[in-house]
Amino acid sequence: MTATLSPVPSGRADKLGLDPALVRRARELAHQAGRPVVELANSHTTVAVERATLRLAGLSGADAEGIPWANRLVDAVRDRTGLEHGICLPVWDALRSGEYADLTELAARAATGTVPFRVPEGAAAVQAEAAARRAVGHGLDRIDRRRDERTELVGRWGNPRGPWIYLIVATGDIYEDIRQAQAAARGGADVIAVIRSTGQSLLDYVPEGATREGYAGTYATQENFRLMRAALDEVSAELGRYVRLTNYASGLCMPEIAVLAGLERLDMMLNDSMYGILFRDINPVRTFVDQRFSRQLHARAGIVINTGEDNYLTTADAVDAAHTVTASQLLNEYFAKEAGLLDGQLGLGHAFEIDPARPESFRLELAHALLARELFPDAPLKWMPPTRHMTGDVFHGYLLNGFFNLAGALTEQSILLVGMMTEAVVTPFLSDRDLALRNVRYVMDAAGGLTEDFHPAPGGFIASRAAQVLGEAVDLLEQIKGRGLLDAIAAGTFGGMRRPADGGRGADGVVARADGYRNPAIELLDATDTGTGTADATADEERDTPR
Repeated sequence: MTATLSPVPSGRADKLGLDPALVRRARELAHQAGRPVVELANSHTTVAVERATLRLAGLSGADAEGIPWANRLVDAVRDRTGLEHGICLPVWDALRSGEYADLTELAARAATGTVPFRVPEGAAAVQAEAAARRAVGHGLDRIDRRRDERTELVGRWGNPRGPWIYLIVATGDIYEDIRQAQAAARGGADVIAVIRSTGQSLLDYVPEGATREGYAGTYATQENFRLMRAALDEVSAELGRYVRLTNYASGLCMPEIAVLAGLERLDMMLNDSMYGILFRDINPVRTFVDQRFSRQLHARAGIVINTGEDNYLTTADAVDAAHTVTASQLLNEYFAKEAGLLDGQLGLGHAFEIDPARPESFRLELAHALLARELFPDAPLKWMPPTRHMTGDVFHGYLLNGFFNLAGALTEQSILLVGMMTEAVVTPFLSDRDLALRNVRYVMDAAGGLTEDFHPAPGGFIASRAAQVLGEAVDLLEQIKGRGLLDAIAAGTFGGMRRPADGGRGADGVVARADGYRNPAIELLDATDTGTGTADATADEERDTPR
């Protein structure tokens, strides 16, 4: 497999003096706490996983009411046979009859209730599974070609030096998003994130086509992905550097959006293991089943994931809850590597969210940022700017964002989201983005090399704070291992949100697998050789080395 190209620091000196035994214990505990959740994911499926499998096999489009054919077909099979054996055996058994030209015609007929689906047995099951495997394999081949295309284009146009400057567009109109995204790239942005329309994560279907009416964001659709990727390729060729595209593989359609991202060559996807549970009240089991499948697809596609630990600090105190961020990062790392992701694909999240009125707030921020950097030295961490304590005072906000950028420079953060001084006031104007990009450029040009000189005093404030947070994270992981991650989530351990395992949206879309369950997409992804499994798995990764 061709490794993803991701920004990681060139100088990885141990500046905090972390206890290696404690670091090893933290990872052991994350593994022990996460393993039962992986086993749960391996014994269940969801309607979204089955729909994603059909999309991999080539099913696309929607009916006259805008309901995707993937939804229609999965619903029809579930009504007739259930999904305990998966979608593939009933669907490809029906296709073998010769009465339906393709998956689209089968879905259209199935929506009328006239297809006599069954779960085949014996030779019929073997033949149906083989046909499904061929169809799904073609979809994975397409994703492989898009991954290789990315590698070729990065080679042609070049990679930006780190950190990658990450900027958001969120107009609701894909064509206006394109204009703003290209302007942002010309202004210095390296990664464009297209924010989704409010509430899309709670839709149990993926809208079709180009959309122009999103609220506070633009709908994630395959056509919107295609249009934006083409626009960023155009500006990449103009600028002579590859500009990356980000969207969201989260919510009730997480696996399907992961498929579409791979097919349309997106480069990063927001894909946290617990965000949907905590902040969208999506059923925990549904989330963990969907998350593993989506991360396997991201691994195959060479996509960098961004996790959501920064969100915890919008609902919990950034000092008191710092250890929950570290514990979640370790769990996210375990779940990601178990699904096949490389170190260079782990955009683990954290944020600059300590109350600026707190004494020594900047030193505390440096301790937390440097702890993340040293715990995950080969990961392209995603460092989030202040939002919770932005007051509407744009001058103070601009200064606070400058401190955020300086902390990023001192601690070698890899993916730097551009902070807006108008956060909490208005949706940013283009001029606001330009000023924010100037702030980043000034700090990086003036102080980007300060990491070479920045060495916290052994046993001093920063080193001691980092050691304290790591110790508290280990204690928390011990508790989680003892009670179980699902129970810990139900108790409000992360972000103060209590989410019971049997509650939340989408629970009715979870199905326990039968002994005869078959899904060639999962089997092919499980068999993918990514060379992962140990902390040394990325030794030969191809990557740039930004300062």
